Amino acid sequence: MGRREAAICCSAVFLAAIWVVAAAESDQGRDRIAALPGQPSAVGFDQYSGYVAVDDKAGRALFYWLVESPASATAPLVLWLNGGPGCSSIAYGASEEIGPFRIRSDGLGLFLNPFAWNREANLLFVEYPAGVGFSYSNTSSDLYTAGDQRTAADGYQFLLRWFERFPQFKRRDFFIAGESYAGHYVPQLSQLIYRANKGVKDPSINLKGFMVGNAVTDDFHDYVGTFEYWWTHGLISDSTYHNLRIACTFESSEHPSEACLRLLDLAAAEQGNIDPYSIFTPPCNVTATFRRRSRGHYPWMYRAYDPCTERYATAYYNRPEVQEALHANVTGLRYKWETCSDTLGNYWTDSPRSMLPIYQELIMAGLRIWVFSGDTDSVVPVTATRYSIDALKLPSLVDWYPWYNKGKVRGWSQVYKGLTFVTITGAGHEVPLHRPEEALILFMHFLKGSQMPRQS
Repeated sequence: MGRREAAICCSAVFLAAIWVVAAAESDQGRDRIAALPGQPSAVGFDQYSGYVAVDDKAGRALFYWLVESPASATAPLVLWLNGGPGCSSIAYGASEEIGPFRIRSDGLGLFLNPFAWNREANLLFVEYPAGVGFSYSNTSSDLYTAGDQRTAADGYQFLLRWFERFPQFKRRDFFIAGESYAGHYVPQLSQLIYRANKGVKDPSINLKGFMVGNAVTDDFHDYVGTFEYWWTHGLISDSTYHNLRIACTFESSEHPSEACLRLLDLAAAEQGNIDPYSIFTPPCNVTATFRRRSRGHYPWMYRAYDPCTERYATAYYNRPEVQEALHANVTGLRYKWETCSDTLGNYWTDSPRSMLPIYQELIMAGLRIWVFSGDTDSVVPVTATRYSIDALKLPSLVDWYPWYNKGKVRGWSQVYKGLTFVTITGAGHEVPLHRPEEALILFMHFLKGSQMPRQS
């Protein structure tokens, strides 16, 4: 190649690079949120939201909301996912747990969350999979065929395209976090990223680790630990406990037997009108119910914590001016946003019995893995999580110890080879909702990879 041809070639590459950057900036500008209705003034950080297509043929697109961190220009990026399956990360993670705003009880305004996690990291919330919240598919059958495998694949495709839209986050330290059924989503997506990055010197998606809370992990151990929690906390009778241990073994089938389902109904009746997500606090309007599904992991299939904040989110995100500000309603027609999709939950197609093999693979890979548990949750209780972790048979590096904040015990922790476990006292299923300050401390130590604080 001569000098002239080389110069032309280099100029073409340079111009192409400029075009790519300009296109990304244009897409970011389109997604930038000027201000949300009722938002406090001078928040000090930028926000973006919109859609990323994950399957052009089927017309599937996932809705995201990025809240940048004012901490530093190099703050890590954290993807947060809620579970269900079929529940919105905007409804729960963003609006009542770790996001920068809380919704007022009238559903008309917002106020600042003093313990928002964007104090330490850029937060990316995704409504996941298609059919949840504002995320959609133009192929109606997608709502009846969703499952773990396609959800993880769509999540990975989302990230590939999202990082092209936001190239400033490429190679930034990246973590994934979530709770409940995201105990499946988070390790599955982490595994896809890890495998894609193998052999790549400087991957764009610079995954450093993941963290899950009150997480569905392993069917057998989750059931054993849940029944034990119910019994030790006086929620069910001796006979129901012993019969559950016999009938709900999950040793030969992924699905509970009819005998198991009958006993779960009996356990629900014995527990009475409590909030199973937070057994020591009253439910909103004293109306907590067990919901039983015909499929999959937890046949009673609780929805997310309901101390009425869920209602405020429903009111707020169904306001047309809010949907417009979020770039969320692409049709312009009246759109009904819901916190969870019953259709997805009822027709979920695949749900592996255990995430423990993925844990073993990613522990060997050296990823930072933290598991936390609020100790007043009876849905995926601390005993279930401890049984699942114990099944990994990891060597203990730092034995069980209390951790402190302001001179008081706020939970306990144990550091294993490849995994850190943390409990939070008095917290229910959504730890950052019940114990926001402690949850922020947990998050800060997770990002640093440092042990939870001991008494000084």
